[in-house]
Amino acid sequence: MTSISTSGRGAPVSPGGLRGSLGPGAIIFMVVAAAAPLTVIGGSAPIAMLIGNGAGFPAMFVVSAVVLLLFSVGLSAMSRHVPKAGAFFTYIGYGLGRPLGLGAAYLALLTYTTVQVAVYGFLGAALRRSVLHIGGPDLPWYAYALTVVAVVGTLGYRHIEFSSKVLGPLLIAEVGIVLLLGLVVVARGGAEGLSAQPFTPHLALSGSPGLGLMMALAGFIGFEATAIFRDEARDPARTIPRATYGAVISIGLFYTFGTWALVMAWGPDRVLDEAAQDPGGLIVRTAQEYLGTVGAVAINVLLLTSLFACVLSFHNVIARYQHSMGATNVLPGALARVHGRHSSPYLSSAVQTVTAATLIAVFALCGLDPELEVFTWFSGVASLGVALLMALTCAAVLVYFARTRADTRWWHTRIAPALGVVGLAVAAGLIVLNFRTLIGGSATLSTVLLLITFACPLAGIAQAYALRRGNRGVYDGMTDAIAA
Repeated sequence: MTSISTSGRGAPVSPGGLRGSLGPGAIIFMVVAAAAPLTVIGGSAPIAMLIGNGAGFPAMFVVSAVVLLLFSVGLSAMSRHVPKAGAFFTYIGYGLGRPLGLGAAYLALLTYTTVQVAVYGFLGAALRRSVLHIGGPDLPWYAYALTVVAVVGTLGYRHIEFSSKVLGPLLIAEVGIVLLLGLVVVARGGAEGLSAQPFTPHLALSGSPGLGLMMALAGFIGFEATAIFRDEARDPARTIPRATYGAVISIGLFYTFGTWALVMAWGPDRVLDEAAQDPGGLIVRTAQEYLGTVGAVAINVLLLTSLFACVLSFHNVIARYQHSMGATNVLPGALARVHGRHSSPYLSSAVQTVTAATLIAVFALCGLDPELEVFTWFSGVASLGVALLMALTCAAVLVYFARTRADTRWWHTRIAPALGVVGLAVAAGLIVLNFRTLIGGSATLSTVLLLITFACPLAGIAQAYALRRGNRGVYDGMTDAIAA
């Protein structure tokens, strides 16, 4: 029998790692919830149509899904031969060396923290509007955001399966309402008849397709975190690849159908005018038109639960990244502690809760607008971060299997990862080129946020070299890989 000790305030702590019996479905729930599908359809898609490629935006989800499936091939192959739960930073460390691996770890923490805080800002503002609409008190957005932080922190302290049980019904409801709306649009024939116009080159390449692709890729953020739940999976060798492919395919099909239905609901010639009136309200107006008042109210409520599911899922992902880094002592070892009863990284979860609350408090003190500034700025940072991380992971897959010959399947270890590197490198380049537009047009702010984004991995690389000189034991154990 494994002994259990206590630490901190008396919480039982297991000396072992995280444990669980999550199947592919539960993990897919976690990562698809992180992608916030209804928020993407109802919030990001209308904006992407306006600043991107208009009615051709649904085609960008097809392109994104193809690129990310190529990425997933290499990720799944790596997960079979590198049985670690560190995901990005572990895989990059194995393939490209420990310094780049640790740099990727810090970039991953920045990426997921910024996207989570961005959504907290959006959710705080949305809750404030909803409460005012029903005659409630006029409280500031950050009061609602901090309340949600407390709820998420409480759920994150518990076992991961508890969070998956919370996310499951919410995800089913938001997916269900969008599918219902789409089916009603199809049944009624849309506004101008049903067609495949959004997928034709004429519309798909109109306007600014680069911005459209960037926004589409941002909608997938979170799916790649399947590997971080490895230690809590029922059968990791089978569960993680299935969950990864299932997440990409599910998200891609849902986004493509949902945005196509949105275009059909108003017609390719009219949808931009409707989106320009009120991008955030387009999905609610569409529901009012096709599902009636009850449907519009349901969409509005489920937008809030979609945002909540998103921040809860990212909380769990960040807590496990910190847990993995604590286990290798590149962050304080206390972050690796596991609760004896809940089998959760409870201290890492608590630290993540405090981090989110602190950032929200700072943004509130600075007087930042929760949507136009907090949400927009930090979504841009997250989009760039995840594109860079995935491109580096594909490169790591290529180098690792070329060096070790552990897997000689050409498609899985050479062709697909190489195509993935190209696609993701192009995406990262497009994000950098359009970053100023993405965060509102300020050259100074754009420069500052880009510097922060690139400074984080550089700090990790610097720490790795410092450890190699001063603490070789920690350095050697960062990824358990052969030294670069």
